[in-house]
Amino acid sequence: MKNNAMFSIKTILTGAQMLFVAFGSLVLVPLLTGLDPSVALFTAGLGTLLFQFVTKGQVPIFLASSFAFIAPIIASIQMWGIPATMGGLMAAGFAYMLLSFLVKFKGTETLHKILPPIVVGPVIMVIGLALAPVAVNMAMGKSGDGSTQIIAYDSAIYISLFSLVVTLILAVWGKGVFKLIPILAGVVAGYSLSLAMGVVQFDAVTNAQWLAVPNFVLPEFKWQAILFMVPVAIAPAVEHIGDMMAISQVTNKDFLKNPGLHRTLFGDGLATSAASLFGGPPNTTYSEVTGAVMLTKNFNPKVMIWTAIIAITLAFIAKMGASLQTIPVPVMGGIMILLFGSIAVIGLNTLVKSGDDLSEPRNLSIVALILICGIGGMHIGSSQFSLEGVSLCAILGIVLNLVLPKAEKKNAA
Repeated sequence: MKNNAMFSIKTILTGAQMLFVAFGSLVLVPLLTGLDPSVALFTAGLGTLLFQFVTKGQVPIFLASSFAFIAPIIASIQMWGIPATMGGLMAAGFAYMLLSFLVKFKGTETLHKILPPIVVGPVIMVIGLALAPVAVNMAMGKSGDGSTQIIAYDSAIYISLFSLVVTLILAVWGKGVFKLIPILAGVVAGYSLSLAMGVVQFDAVTNAQWLAVPNFVLPEFKWQAILFMVPVAIAPAVEHIGDMMAISQVTNKDFLKNPGLHRTLFGDGLATSAASLFGGPPNTTYSEVTGAVMLTKNFNPKVMIWTAIIAITLAFIAKMGASLQTIPVPVMGGIMILLFGSIAVIGLNTLVKSGDDLSEPRNLSIVALILICGIGGMHIGSSQFSLEGVSLCAILGIVLNLVLPKAEKKNAA
């Protein structure tokens, strides 16, 4: 009976539907960071299969490209290139796995002591806000650094605003499956307008073969890139715990206990390290797919195995990968404005939910230093040894939280 359920048409079609829900976010990350979207499809499928293996096929979760790593990947590629960036991402995956051992032997309380909301919240905010100039430049038709005008401003601003408005409408007012695909809908709408305005170039699609091996990239290991990337794992690790709690509520099963948070964290880390072996973006659990699971009431983890298999299959269709790379810059820029702002709001929400008093000097100092050093582009060190960006913020926040004395709680009168 179990084998029949695994290979049933319903299971396979539901798996395809889950990929459709995740597709917009999955391919957006490589398109923004300069990685190959076909490789991202392959590594998302591979990562999901590894996750299912580690968790004994018990959790209906799909893993794919992580938004939290977009800013660090862009910066790392500019400084050290794609291979060294992949080496740094592999190390970040190992950091996940180390956290899983910490959870297994010390419990989640130890994790919360090292990474409390007063540190995690502002670090997540930096990840989103640091990218604001990139999003605005692309929305105006420029390259991410603003140095080149790729598409005329007059055309770009209409395309980016249209993409943003469609994404916003579905995110706020969408119902059913449409509420789960606001990014995909925004890309399709912006692309359609771009076609009508004649700004899409199809040369890459014409020259591409139908079937081809994705452009895999082997990692190289430079300690600068590793040191830069490892602290970024903090944000998605915290997000992972939230996703596990969400899918547990949806299915009425406590996945934090069985198979256990240590297993799901390890599976996530293994998926990220495996992705870096091929040149793909790091993986994370997808909230969109959790929403689709809740909507369809299909809690069978075997569905996600088929989602992974279909993703891997599509990765070898070269013309599809080339088509994705024809998406104009302002389409992505318009969506990025909402997307990166949303990441910052997640960090803000983490702070608000914690209930920490931000007027208390200790808390105010931690948040203020993380935000200003991160958004302002502070870097410490020399050309041989340097801390900057999210890595500097994360380490700074952890150290301040451990060193600064906590205020004594006043007894109620």
